[in-house]
Amino acid sequence: MHPTYLIRKKIFSFFGAKFHIYDPNGNLVFYSNMKPFRLREDIRLYTGEAMEDEVLLIRARTILDFSTAYDVIDSKTDERVGALKRRGFKSAIRDEWILMGGEGGEIGSIKEDSMFFALLRRFLTSLIPQKYSAFVGGTEVCTFKQNFNPFVLKIRADFSQDNNGLLDKRLGLAAAILLCGVEGRQK
Repeated sequence: MHPTYLIRKKIFSFFGAKFHIYDPNGNLVFYSNMKPFRLREDIRLYTGEAMEDEVLLIRARTILDFSTAYDVIDSKTDERVGALKRRGFKSAIRDEWILMGGEGGEIGSIKEDSMFFALLRRFLTSLIPQKYSAFVGGTEVCTFKQNFNPFVLKIRADFSQDNNGLLDKRLGLAAAILLCGVEGRQK
């Protein structure tokens, strides 16, 4: 596992969202193709574009629920890594997610950078790049920074400040994909 990843999603994709995940050297390490027109999200992460080796599954618990939880499962071991849940209507103004561990209890949160910028993005312009911070037990463990590009959504996930390994990077990568896929289509 690497300290940083770049998650890249093409904006204009007619057959579902395609995510390319690169390591710090620019090598493709994971790929995901989010199928279109699904009532219940089911996102699978593979080691390459051939989609032969599945490593992670992200599945919504319910159909079309504004504050549903997304279970994150290791496809190799069938282990439940954890879950991510939007904070419902609280996320309508400023995006906020709950991080849950493998046992289902809340271990932390992911929050959009500031209320001011969140309001500007929602009511004036979506051209201001987003930034999120992830916390486990009150300690910042990861940041997700969006790069400005009107045609390709890019988010850099930086786990380098998590010196004690408080956040499972599989859960962090799932969060990055959901921030690109779920939050990205609400703007």
